[in-house]
Amino acid sequence: MLQGFEWYVPPDGQHWRRLARTMPYLASLGVTKAWIPPACKAARPPRERTGADYKEAARGRRVDGKDRLREVGGGVGQEEEGIEAWTGFEFAGRGGRYSRMKWAKEHFTGVDYDDLTRRHGAWKLEGKEWAEDVDEELGNYDFLMFSDIDHKHPEVRADIFRWIEWLPKQVKLGGLRLDAIKHYSFRFQRIFLTHIKQHVDPEWFIVGEYWREDSEYLAKFIEYMGHQLSLFDVQLVSNFSRVSMLGDKGDLRKVFDDSLVLWKPDNAVTFVVNHDTQAGQSLETPVAPFFIPLAYSLILLRANAGLPCVFYADLFGSIGQHPQPGYTNFIPPASGGAVLPKMMLARKLWAYGSQYDYFDAPRCVGFTRLGHPSQSGGHGLAVVMTNGWEYASKRMFVGKRRVGEVWTDVLKWCPGQVIIGADGTGVFPVGPRSVAVWVNRAADGRETVDNLTL
Repeated sequence: MLQGFEWYVPPDGQHWRRLARTMPYLASLGVTKAWIPPACKAARPPRERTGADYKEAARGRRVDGKDRLREVGGGVGQEEEGIEAWTGFEFAGRGGRYSRMKWAKEHFTGVDYDDLTRRHGAWKLEGKEWAEDVDEELGNYDFLMFSDIDHKHPEVRADIFRWIEWLPKQVKLGGLRLDAIKHYSFRFQRIFLTHIKQHVDPEWFIVGEYWREDSEYLAKFIEYMGHQLSLFDVQLVSNFSRVSMLGDKGDLRKVFDDSLVLWKPDNAVTFVVNHDTQAGQSLETPVAPFFIPLAYSLILLRANAGLPCVFYADLFGSIGQHPQPGYTNFIPPASGGAVLPKMMLARKLWAYGSQYDYFDAPRCVGFTRLGHPSQSGGHGLAVVMTNGWEYASKRMFVGKRRVGEVWTDVLKWCPGQVIIGADGTGVFPVGPRSVAVWVNRAADGRETVDNLTL
């Protein structure tokens, strides 16, 4: 899967066109799913309007930003205060063609801005309560920001169900990414997922963003949802960050510790970077630059490793959080842009069949895939990596039918060749702080990879 955007795309209105032009190339690399940018009514200046058309007089209790169950300035009996909230959504441009629903304050549980006093905060609206079946962070993490939807309201539910049936009639979709799912009713989500399966498309791929470093908890959440959705593997990207930032002191054997992909390989979406973990963002999770190719080899080329998600900026670069005139501060893609496409194509061609793991040393690990007769003539691959400052190597088994074959590194980072011995093994080297992907130099598809250009 491709995440087809990043946080800092140029604000020139051309991103969708750029993305469309890349699709044939990405499909040739093996991309079968694309996570596209949100296509929705955006917030407009001033930010506090959050896309609303008008504000309404309302009453609400202000709550503590660090404990959403605690009302500021008093206990449960605290009086509501008068506020003005941006909660009116008419969608005038629709003219009632798609939905006659007019959203108003009764359809929300809380807001984060009082236009009357120009104050930011969190107000629980009069007569409303937070959903109880949400994440317990901050006491109750139903309210996150802006105008918080009341998913218990029957008009809200009806409109959301109408919307999800209408949407695929307008745009050819194969699924959804559900944002911030720790912040709204779990019961509603389960009902919503079932509605999609029954009334929209049972084959839709749905992935949720639940940011929590507790894979056992997330595995139970997936079970509660009836395995109808996948989740991003938060623990794995945190492991990538921790191991990589330790340099040659990091223990590569621990990179998959407690990752979601170990608990639910069929319901985990693995990634190395996304728009929220980029530099300057709320969930910034830095992965050392040298480690990014290593991490991608682990999510792209292994068996039972979930659905890998490749980040737009790691393929095409970024203008960063502080763009300069003419984008002179352009940040090039990972490893110059040549390595990741080759790994993606290697996945498409050779990452099949049985897997042998060699996670037996803290600074050098590897694995092999033996290939499958139905793919690329049955050819497989061998991956070895190190976070050390010296060349390393690993003896690994690639199959007795490979005896005498000559293998080379498709990434061209590690020179030389490996001749497979009579026992089906070879000693596969790797350069300092690097990864090597070894494949028979005569394998089906090898010429395509060797001649690949971005």
